[in-house]
Amino acid sequence: MSALMTVRGLKKRHGERLLFDIDELTLETASAYVLTGANGVGKSTLLRVLAGLDTAQVASAAFEGTPVALHPYPAALRRAIVYVHQHPIMFSTSVADNIGYGLAARGEPKARIAQRVEDAMAWAGVSYLQGTDPARLSGGEKQRVALARARVLQPRLLLLDEPTANLDGAAREQVIALIPTLMEQGTTVVMACHDRDLIGLPGVRRLKLRDGHLEYRTNKGETDETP
Repeated sequence: MSALMTVRGLKKRHGERLLFDIDELTLETASAYVLTGANGVGKSTLLRVLAGLDTAQVASAAFEGTPVALHPYPAALRRAIVYVHQHPIMFSTSVADNIGYGLAARGEPKARIAQRVEDAMAWAGVSYLQGTDPARLSGGEKQRVALARARVLQPRLLLLDEPTANLDGAAREQVIALIPTLMEQGTTVVMACHDRDLIGLPGVRRLKLRDGHLEYRTNKGETDETP
């Protein structure tokens, strides 16, 4: 399997504190990873750096074999990489408009937007919410709408920050069920999480951020307290 993204010499500081110092991070095409580690080790910050939402010191980076800079963040990466926050922001329009927002910003034709939004809503199981005021959505519905909004952009790399946090029961299960289908369409997915069921998904690899370094681990369902 070929490398989608490789970053070497990745360092991030908060004031005098060295948050992480990663020799190499390699993400393969059409693969899924869980990024684990104790609270405060920098999981969310790492995702934000990869998405161009935060800056860090980088020795070198490549995307699909082409050298790239992470700062200033290139337009090509903004089209290829999508980040979904733990608490997704919804615009005060409709669910359909939220899902199609990124496509509209890219100048896609309205007919194409409508079709892709319809497909994404069906995929996420939120078609019944099409005209709903986003302020009325539950936590699980917001997360599925956010995933649909990301999916319509057909990202090469999707970064999910705690996608099942604060979700219980059926809502959590519905979100987890969507993850394998993202891999099937060729998207590489990286999920910062503590969720044992996400960590244990078949085919998902584990990256553990500990003491500022990144460990590639065999996925056997270990907790973050496992040495």
